[in-house]
Amino acid sequence: MTCFKPAPTFALTLSLAVSATAAFADLTPEQVWEDWKSYLGGFGYEVTGEPSQTGTILSLSDMGVTMQAPDNSGSVSMRLEQVQMIGNDDGSVSVVLPERMPVAITALDPDGKEVTTTLEIAHQGLNMTVSGTPERMRYDYRAKELSMELTDLLSEGESVGVKAAQIRFADMSGNSQSVVSGTLRALNQTMTAGPVSYELDVNAPENGGRLVLGGKVAQATFDGQTQIPQSFDANDMAANLLAGFRFDSRFKYQTGSSSYRFEEGSTVIEGTQGSDSGQLTGAIGPDGLRYGGEGRNFEIAMSGTDLPFPVTLDMARFGFEVAMPVAKSDDAQDFAVKLDLTDFTMSDMIWALFDPGQKLPRDPATIALDLSGKGRLFYDLLDPATAKKLEVEGTPPGQLETLDLNNFMLSVAGAKLTGEGAFVFDQNDLTSFEGMAAPEGAIDLKLLGGNTLLDKLIAMGLLPQQQATGFRMMMGLFAVPGEGEDTLSSRIEFTQDGQVLANGQRLK
Repeated sequence: MTCFKPAPTFALTLSLAVSATAAFADLTPEQVWEDWKSYLGGFGYEVTGEPSQTGTILSLSDMGVTMQAPDNSGSVSMRLEQVQMIGNDDGSVSVVLPERMPVAITALDPDGKEVTTTLEIAHQGLNMTVSGTPERMRYDYRAKELSMELTDLLSEGESVGVKAAQIRFADMSGNSQSVVSGTLRALNQTMTAGPVSYELDVNAPENGGRLVLGGKVAQATFDGQTQIPQSFDANDMAANLLAGFRFDSRFKYQTGSSSYRFEEGSTVIEGTQGSDSGQLTGAIGPDGLRYGGEGRNFEIAMSGTDLPFPVTLDMARFGFEVAMPVAKSDDAQDFAVKLDLTDFTMSDMIWALFDPGQKLPRDPATIALDLSGKGRLFYDLLDPATAKKLEVEGTPPGQLETLDLNNFMLSVAGAKLTGEGAFVFDQNDLTSFEGMAAPEGAIDLKLLGGNTLLDKLIAMGLLPQQQATGFRMMMGLFAVPGEGEDTLSSRIEFTQDGQVLANGQRLK
């Protein structure tokens, strides 16, 4: 059974409003209408609506945009009561959309139950102008407010208990440029809005729980570049990539804050979160998938009936990046993983739970990880048939060729561990390490302040002397004294003949 995944509804609406590089020439309403049908039809949507012409005004009554899943497991539909495209004296076209646009989505959940979602997209003071030529269109738009609200959510005809769910973009503006060349359409989009606010109020009928959350950011920006084949198939992303599909986007915000409250019986948990700025990035194309995020100066507070006291946490930066191949290839392809948690601190109340005497340094903690390497995929990961096969058979999708530890750093409670290394994997040797491709390479580690931390944990009663002795013996086996006081270093090597060495001493 195909899992129906309709195009994001908000993006669909903006596509209607913003399907668009400007060349200064006359553009007619009829040409804009034909481009809408071509663009949405390329995504598999059926566009209905009979145009009528009065002078320079092209009107569409009861315009519909619908898509049905191939196996009838779901659908998405959108209705616009009245759309007008007005030819202007300067050769541009103004687009007038209804202030409220309903959207209905049906799909099957993992249990096979039909879920019906009803949304309403609305705007205040939306102004749109299209300029250019039929092959090169530019949409410029501005709105006092653009919003999307969940008005109903049903599972098998029964309400799921969503009391409120909406997002609002105030003072929104942007543009979209569209260039059609051969079988591909290239889109360049930018958007700025602010403030942006959201809220959610959900009841859980099965346990009587309730979740209320809300938040806003002072300003949000988006820019993206997309390359879309005319034969786009929402149910076969692997085929889309082969046809040239690409997407690269960046979403950034300034000054974000949120709050939440969860209730279930007598249990209550509530909290707040804030940050100075952040961003999310994402890209996909024939060369692979990449996504990441970053937030700066986080402040988190939490309290509740099951917590002995309010909890507060701060972090100067949180960031992550992931890059991986998605297409089958006979050649090795790059992958990477990065993670950074910089200057993490917690309140004195939390410290007092296990260190009331303040024996441990309370310096901010940091963890950083930077991995990269090469691997070879045996399958197209985004092919639906392949996904089912891998899930059923448990077959590995590929093999690891190389792995580089570019950087590792953990700094906490006065101790600091760092490391770097590189390995290659012999796919012809699956016996030396019990079925895993044999690694060849080395990793270099350095520990600063480890013994001092052990002494303090013993003095605090958190670590028994016997266990501490075991840790010291292990460090003596794997490490040697380094430069400076309370410094240990270690080089772990994996040789071509299957040996494992620690500082030249054979372990295996």
